[in-house]
Amino acid sequence: MILALLIAVLMAGGTYLVMMRGMVRIVLGMSLITHAANLLILSTGVGAWRAEPVLNGVDPAQAADPLPQAFVLTAIVISMATTACMLALSGLGRSDDALKLSDKELVKTELDLRGRRAGRRIVDVPEETQAQGQTQGQAQATEGKK
Repeated sequence: MILALLIAVLMAGGTYLVMMRGMVRIVLGMSLITHAANLLILSTGVGAWRAEPVLNGVDPAQAADPLPQAFVLTAIVISMATTACMLALSGLGRSDDALKLSDKELVKTELDLRGRRAGRRIVDVPEETQAQGQTQGQAQATEGKK
């Protein structure tokens, strides 16, 4: 009964976090849902202690079922890989989708990739400076052709 209640609380908390907007909250919610699923799979085995499932050591009727344990171990590996992938995506993506599109200073491009190109920080250059740099570059290019 307590295990079923724990699974329900983990699943409800994970569903609540997944329905929120932040990417980190989604990652934490998926982690809670994964833990709930692992407990559910593990609870399908017999809850009482049974003997180790080793050949020639114990009567097969008294041995524990190793299949739910193998499923949970596989699910843990898959969930760790999925969590690492989602955390990498949350670190490389936009800060949050809750930003207003009317904030011209915060959202300059559709993908908002400022400072994330080639692993180095790129500072924003005002448009006047860019225009001056282009005219100077054009002047140098024409001088180089002469």
